[in-house]
Amino acid sequence: MPEKLDNVVYSYTSENNPLEEENGVLRDTVTKLDQELRRLKLPALMVCEVVSSLKEKQAVIRIPNGNKFLCNVSADCDPLRSGDQVLVEQRNLNVVKKIKLTQRFNVEKFVIISKPQEKWEDIGGLTPEAREIHEVIELPLQKPELFKKIGIKPPKGILLYGPPGTGKTLLARAVANSTNSTFIHVAGSELVQKFIGEGAKLVKEIFQLAREKAPAIIFIDELDALAARRMEMGTSGEREVNRTFMQLLAEVDGFKPLDNVKIIGATNRKDVLDPAIIRPGRLDRLIAVSMPNAKGRLDILKIHVKDVRLAKGIDLAEIADKMENFSGAEIRAVVTEAGYFAIRADRTSITKDDIMQAIVKVKAHEEQEDIVNIFG
Repeated sequence: MPEKLDNVVYSYTSENNPLEEENGVLRDTVTKLDQELRRLKLPALMVCEVVSSLKEKQAVIRIPNGNKFLCNVSADCDPLRSGDQVLVEQRNLNVVKKIKLTQRFNVEKFVIISKPQEKWEDIGGLTPEAREIHEVIELPLQKPELFKKIGIKPPKGILLYGPPGTGKTLLARAVANSTNSTFIHVAGSELVQKFIGEGAKLVKEIFQLAREKAPAIIFIDELDALAARRMEMGTSGEREVNRTFMQLLAEVDGFKPLDNVKIIGATNRKDVLDPAIIRPGRLDRLIAVSMPNAKGRLDILKIHVKDVRLAKGIDLAEIADKMENFSGAEIRAVVTEAGYFAIRADRTSITKDDIMQAIVKVKAHEEQEDIVNIFG
């Protein structure tokens, strides 16, 4: 009889245990859902900036619209300093807690930030220009102590000018790679904004971003879109361009030293630049990047065909002579087009005829663009 009673008790217990466990899981789930619901019903906290911290757990804060308020600080909040980011209640503006935000610059939407892979050996026909850039940009970043010993300050930046496709951007990317610098590429036209003050704000943020990521090189392409000669009278758009340009000059001259930040400007129209941007102390080293000569064309051609399968017997020097007045970009285009001719013919190597046809095609395209530029 006792054994039967034990069996009954055991059976009852074993049957109820799963039910109790399930009830426990459901209770925990309901509790968590209730807590989550309460959390979601809490009012949102506002992110503000501390202007100054006062005694007795009070602080002056600046809300996003710029207004300042004296408010109370929670006893659990960490000590505050000017410039700290804090969370505050929207109703009474009491500071709840201090937070650390990763600063994100609005200007990052307008620039390209990268670590270039181009090397000096990837550039052909620009040895003198590369040497000057080495002296002005690379040497001060790699060996600043040399300039301190001599007692001189290196130039803040350089201006690369010349026809399109001659390698201005490539030179800038190569020096950024050789100095292990952050490369900040911005087009001058992107800095010209339609709203008053926006362009100047972008310029200010670019230099602030460069200091954060130093060593850095700011490469301003199409500089003539921003730094053309100023006019006394003009449209509201032209006046806004002037404001942006003045901010650029202020940042280059700025009270904060640039140190490990260098500026490289590039333009196809040096003749329209305002003299203020290229005066001593600013972009005062002017480097002309012109069309390559015969030796330069051969060097560039060798670089672009080093990974290309060529048919035997092709004289690269002869090919380079056929590309007189071709820029580096056009020489690269010739190699690419020659590859397409080989693909269309279902071949795996490029012949001399492919290259000659490509030269004719690229030259015809260039002449067509010239006609469009002349007649609008």
